[in-house]
Amino acid sequence: MQKILVTGGAGFIGSHTCYSLLENNYELIVIDNLINSNIKSLEILKKLFSHKKIDISKKLNFQKGDLKDKKFLESIFKNAFAEKKPIEAVIHFAGLKAVAESVNKPLLYWDNNVIGTINLINRMIENNCQKIVFSSSATVYSATTEKYLKESSKLGPINPYGSTKLAIENLLNDIFKNNKQEWEIAILRYFNPIGAHSSGLIGENPLHQPNNIFPIIINAAYEKRKMSIFGSDWPTPDGTCIRDYIHVMDLADGHVKALKYLFKNKKKFITLNIGTGNGFSVLELIKTFQKTNNVKVPFFFDKRREGDSFKLVADNSKAKKLLNWSPQKSLEDMCRSGWKWKCLNPNGFKD
Repeated sequence: MQKILVTGGAGFIGSHTCYSLLENNYELIVIDNLINSNIKSLEILKKLFSHKKIDISKKLNFQKGDLKDKKFLESIFKNAFAEKKPIEAVIHFAGLKAVAESVNKPLLYWDNNVIGTINLINRMIENNCQKIVFSSSATVYSATTEKYLKESSKLGPINPYGSTKLAIENLLNDIFKNNKQEWEIAILRYFNPIGAHSSGLIGENPLHQPNNIFPIIINAAYEKRKMSIFGSDWPTPDGTCIRDYIHVMDLADGHVKALKYLFKNKKKFITLNIGTGNGFSVLELIKTFQKTNNVKVPFFFDKRREGDSFKLVADNSKAKKLLNWSPQKSLEDMCRSGWKWKCLNPNGFKD
């Protein structure tokens, strides 16, 4: 049983990926500072598996800590080695991720995301752990009129969040080029993860004011209060931004398949788009949500938000080919599971 370190594993994408990793019989060490996540997400994973009469208590180890704490990181690797079960690979989710916040607090994002990653990489090198799946983002791409973004499309983030993601990509690329005989690296540029686990027991649970469109839609529907749509004059058919929305469980499956690829293929560096290849505008997403769940989403149009791109849609053909992966869930599935999560957990993990 391979032992994997998952950074930021208590968060939205991290917890769903942990579920898929456990389903595939990996042993996990999860670290998270819990500034925008909740330990209950991992506790619920144990319940989900207990319903299947599977005990994962010895396969899921959580440690609270921050990537900027070098001694904490060192202890994680050393303890695993002392137990004669060293960490064999890392899936790296940990990082701040709100575009608007990054525009207002760029130094915070560079310090947290980039310095934290440098500390992680140094500890990996010291402990002979040189496999990593990195959680990147479509925000690394330049504003474009391309119908689909390929991994070779022009890069040029327009906000600090995207800049930190690209900086980490460049760092990993430099490390690989410096020592190709040692590293296996997968960079996953994902688009817009939404939805929730089919049980409705884990889902997106922002502890602060949500910045992503989907929890804003859910809250507007549940609380019957108007939400803002930032811009009605973008160069799209209905004037609202177009995004490639992917179900979080499809995204989780992409991480598992990327990890398996790295274990199977030595001395590899791959960069992959993880999206559906289908673009939907904000208004189309709202209409689908309303129709699927038979609810109303009140909204009004506000001015454009600094740092937003008008269109981001993936060409996912490379991921399909290399990983034998493809998204299985529809936009309706995303809307249905996300609403189920909200209805079962109106206060998130606070209950």
